Amino acid sequence: MEHNQQHNKRNQPEDMTTTTATVTQKRKRKEVAVFGNYRNYYGYREQGEGDVIHGIRILQLQGEGQNLEEDPRLKAMKKEWFEGKDCLDIGCNSGVITIAIAQKFNCRSILGVDIDDARIQDAYWTLRKAVRSTGAVPAGVSKSTESKNVTGSENHETESPKKPAGIDCTESHHVQEGNLSDIVSFRKGNFVQNWHPGENTSYDTIICLSVSKWVQLNWGDEGLITLFSKVWRLLSPGGVFILEPQPWSSYYSNRLVSETTRINYQEIKIHPEDFQDILLDKIGFRMVEDITSSASGRKPGFNRPIFAFWK
Repeated sequence: MEHNQQHNKRNQPEDMTTTTATVTQKRKRKEVAVFGNYRNYYGYREQGEGDVIHGIRILQLQGEGQNLEEDPRLKAMKKEWFEGKDCLDIGCNSGVITIAIAQKFNCRSILGVDIDDARIQDAYWTLRKAVRSTGAVPAGVSKSTESKNVTGSENHETESPKKPAGIDCTESHHVQEGNLSDIVSFRKGNFVQNWHPGENTSYDTIICLSVSKWVQLNWGDEGLITLFSKVWRLLSPGGVFILEPQPWSSYYSNRLVSETTRINYQEIKIHPEDFQDILLDKIGFRMVEDITSSASGRKPGFNRPIFAFWK
């Protein structure tokens, strides 16, 4: 009998136990995002019972049923910074914040840029869902246009932001969902190294939320200065730069995601607490306001400072 048991054990499919072990390992394996381009990043940050953001229903990108509430950081942002303005979102990820800003603050245009092509595809997926959930027909963005936008090269130059015909962006009301695709767009691009907008393009408001750490880990202090300098050049006079830097302690947690980040981490001299001085004294911004306290209700672990700098 013992012999039969041993024989049966030998005849079990070899991959039965190995497959189970492999699945378990995959589940335990933590997602590695070299540029901070986590999948469903905003869903990870803000989970809640509701799934409606300013009249648009934001669905979980992979259909896992995750619900999202309004990102508390929007509470720190003032309508006059966006209303009727041309805006840029650096490191837009899946586009949830980009779309919410367009709807809540009625901006004239907003462009989201991200280094990861997959996140840009997610962003257009989110935008289509936002429009279709209202029953409105997307205005101005065809499938062929979307495909071109998503797969375009990093050096693709965009046209200067233009006001969509028939839209009065100075009125005090939320953007109608049917106009979202006229106002919101996304581009793949490495903002620090080689992304450039169209000639003579400028923005009234630029946001950069939880991106600075990844810039430093991948391109060092030089990359950070490039980021800040480029933002300053792209801002119109009187424009606003909204920055949410990650704390220095979080750099340590991500220093080993690649060999590049490991090396750069050891050489970083500019810490987040130095950013204000760099932006005011070296880059040339004339004023800063700490708007952190207005962003109440953020998820523990994401209570990061938020600053608004004026050109």
